[in-house]
Amino acid sequence: MPDKLHKTRGIVLRTVKYGETSVIVSIFTELFGLQSYLVNGVRTSTKKGSGKANLFQPSAILDLVVYHSELKQLQRIKEFKWGYIYQHILSDVRKNAVALFMVELLSKCLKQPENNPDLFHFSEDAFRHLDDASDAETANFPLFVALHLPVFFGFRIDDNYSEQNQYLDLQEGSFTAVQPTHPYFLDDKQAYIISQLLKVQQPVELEDIKLNHEFRRNLLFALERFYALHIAEFGTMRTLPVLREILG
Repeated sequence: MPDKLHKTRGIVLRTVKYGETSVIVSIFTELFGLQSYLVNGVRTSTKKGSGKANLFQPSAILDLVVYHSELKQLQRIKEFKWGYIYQHILSDVRKNAVALFMVELLSKCLKQPENNPDLFHFSEDAFRHLDDASDAETANFPLFVALHLPVFFGFRIDDNYSEQNQYLDLQEGSFTAVQPTHPYFLDDKQAYIISQLLKVQQPVELEDIKLNHEFRRNLLFALERFYALHIAEFGTMRTLPVLREILG
């Protein structure tokens, strides 16, 4: 029985060269969650293959027609085209660094090939917002995504910050009145700013949160620790040192 054909949108997470002309692509799809696809003939210099490998850059949003079988780990793509054409992400160094950070964060959190349409729509909207974002929004965008993504994976930071609850316990994911006995916590302005970022509903609101470079770097490092505490084998993020340098 042949595999069924399905139309789905997808966000490219990783592409690896395969053979002389092909690639294996990890794509977060709207219908099937994280999937791996073998795509033949896209790295050739012929007219048919020319330029097609460009569509499989990390963060690309594609419209796909795919063959799908629950029994297979490697699927195939019948048709693919741009689902959204970025104006800036693939050419702007700062936005590209943020996009690659988002791609790595998604990749580290997505463990199983389960569909999660709410997460897909959040992710697609985030990439599209980043493409149009101002410089101020772009600088704060990694923090925004890193704080809102955990909701889709069953853990989060509860915004219960108050004059009494001024310590953010990264292990518990909540603010507390008493300094935690372990070292994984934030206090003072860092805890307050996390609370402000959690209140952001639309990326345009990131304009109003003014942070200096060093402060932003330290918050990103703390959020990397937060993820490592809650996701097995999360490790460290390769894109974070680059992001810290490029966002200044």
